[in-house]
Amino acid sequence: MGKKKQKAAATPAIAQLEQAGVTFTIHEYEHSNDDTEGYGLEAARKLGYDERQVFKTLMADTGDERVIGVVPVNGHMSLKELAHAAGAKKAEMADPKVAMRESGYVVGGISPLGQRTKHTTVLDESAMEFSEILVSGGKRGLSLGVDPHDLAQVLDAVVAPIGTTKKSY
Repeated sequence: MGKKKQKAAATPAIAQLEQAGVTFTIHEYEHSNDDTEGYGLEAARKLGYDERQVFKTLMADTGDERVIGVVPVNGHMSLKELAHAAGAKKAEMADPKVAMRESGYVVGGISPLGQRTKHTTVLDESAMEFSEILVSGGKRGLSLGVDPHDLAQVLDAVVAPIGTTKKSY
């Protein structure tokens, strides 16, 4: 008798949560190519979530390493605070091509989970105000709902005040 074939996870992000035994929800929506509002804001609107509860994943370069920042879609990421949380002197946004190559995802679908290359991850402290936040599931039009405490544990993330309403990233 042959082995029963196990269904593969839809994305590496889902696979990482499944492997960790974390409870999560899958939220899909029809992504439109009209990117005037931004991928994260589109997800919040189409899924009916508060913009403070939907998080975007950004990659920065400290000169020594690349660092992942996870911040609410209605705000921005402070590069100064991200660098501080990662123990670096400064940080600048990583080139989108580098972010896509190292994460294994396309811009607009970069998840903090299941990345091709492991990076230090910093989760904005505002995530801890919610019992569930949404992060990209690894492709445009796919978000994952997860308890922020579980997310921080799975990613071995630093939780710090990296979100801001100032400079836009």
